[in-house]
Amino acid sequence: MRTGAEWMERHQVPLYLAALVVGAAVGLLIPAVAHPAELAINPVLGLLLYATFLGVPFAKIGQAFRDWRFLTTILVVNFVLVPVVVFLLSRIVAPDQVLLVGVLFVLLTPCVDYVIVFTGIAGGAKERLLAAAPLLMLAQMLLLPLYLWLFVGAEFVAAVDLAPFVEAFLLLIALPLVAAGLTQLAAARTRWGAVIQEVVLGAMVPLMMLTLAIVVASQIAGVGQQLGALLLAIPVYVLFAAVMVPIGAVAGKIARLDVPARRAIVFSGATRNSLVVLPLVLALPAAFDLAPLVVVTQTLVELIVMVIFVRLIPRLLPARDGAPAANSRPEIP
Repeated sequence: MRTGAEWMERHQVPLYLAALVVGAAVGLLIPAVAHPAELAINPVLGLLLYATFLGVPFAKIGQAFRDWRFLTTILVVNFVLVPVVVFLLSRIVAPDQVLLVGVLFVLLTPCVDYVIVFTGIAGGAKERLLAAAPLLMLAQMLLLPLYLWLFVGAEFVAAVDLAPFVEAFLLLIALPLVAAGLTQLAAARTRWGAVIQEVVLGAMVPLMMLTLAIVVASQIAGVGQQLGALLLAIPVYVLFAAVMVPIGAVAGKIARLDVPARRAIVFSGATRNSLVVLPLVLALPAAFDLAPLVVVTQTLVELIVMVIFVRLIPRLLPARDGAPAANSRPEIP
């Protein structure tokens, strides 16, 4: 079993692309699958986040918080610099409020799942990014309403039903996080706990593939039907990813982080939380029924960008850069 998991880890990028293709083919050839696939998003995403959080070293979270230079940099990039970039780029779609809302939801929320995978492939500090994931998740849930109020207006925020947001946070974040913590505790004390942890962590790649396939299958027919309306969002997503590379790299350099940490900052700044915010966008009023497709379009664009980034970022931030590794704490094992 471990051999199969290791093979999938080595080939995860092509496997994710294959999952996208399969999901798109099923969604286009069998449009009736869209509704049941949409209903399956939350359960599958909950399992994916459980597996993601299971990789967080909870016993060493205190050590992660002592890595204040990395945490400060990743928070500043994602919650100070990113909102400025998003506000400027969102002016492209500002005349269409539905497009604007979809773009804001997805671009204002940093990724906490597959960004860790791509960071690791590119030689970034994936352990530090993994340890920061719960903090990033909590911060975006608290700050997203504020950003929406600033960028869209109080009237929109007042019209949004907060109950689905609270439900999504409890079911998709709090529950998987607590379950992961309890599993780690059981793994440290019992044989069966260790077996469960090993099986779930070994299933990370298949869970990501399943999640991507289900999300795409549920939305691809709608994307095809509304492609003309969605085209304006694509350059926003491409420009965002391009702009965040130099911003993340410069922020890491100013903070005097080592090269792996700088790569992690770049990936965190450029990669968004589309899979997690999708259930929130699906809960918006009927007038915003195009917004979920705006989010899924970002997923499709971003995965193509990530395939490029895993080759590009190591060249832009080479290990021979000479960054002073001593100025940053060692990666958390």
